[in-house]
Amino acid sequence: MSGQHVEISKFLSLVLRHKPESIGLTLDTEGWVDIDVLIACANQAGQILTRQLLQEVVETSDKKRFTVSEDGLRIRAAQGHSTESVAIAHVEKQPPEFLYHGTAMRFLDSIREKGLLPGSRHYVHLSEDEQTAIAVGQRYGKPIVLKVKALLMAEQGFKFYQADNGVWLTGNVSIEFIQPSD
Repeated sequence: MSGQHVEISKFLSLVLRHKPESIGLTLDTEGWVDIDVLIACANQAGQILTRQLLQEVVETSDKKRFTVSEDGLRIRAAQGHSTESVAIAHVEKQPPEFLYHGTAMRFLDSIREKGLLPGSRHYVHLSEDEQTAIAVGQRYGKPIVLKVKALLMAEQGFKFYQADNGVWLTGNVSIEFIQPSD
């Protein structure tokens, strides 16, 4: 991804996940916004955005952070929202036996005390493989991967969802379901 694409991706994450109002956007409850409206608001706020550039960022994003509607008219962030106006109705899904959470070593004491909490987001984010979890953890410092007994949690009534980009979501993970990765 080019430097310009990274900049646009960060901008889109900000306005489609956290602060749509910062450029005058209003997201619907599923997080969608009309692409033409997004482009107009971005350009008015000084962030040059075209439909072609937007499409390039969506297509080249290794994390698949953004989803374009089937008709090509709307866009949303796949997950990671902190704005109160968005409550995507993800479909509940049975998880695999284990999922992984990447974090930084400095958060380990808090996790041992409280478990995994969503923080400012709507859900705790989990991945199906350790490599993805390591990459996530590295963003916050020295990484550590935690293994989550997801199927056992689901069997005990905890709900799991999978976002458009494959990220697994759940409300929280109690400490009894967390173990260090092998």
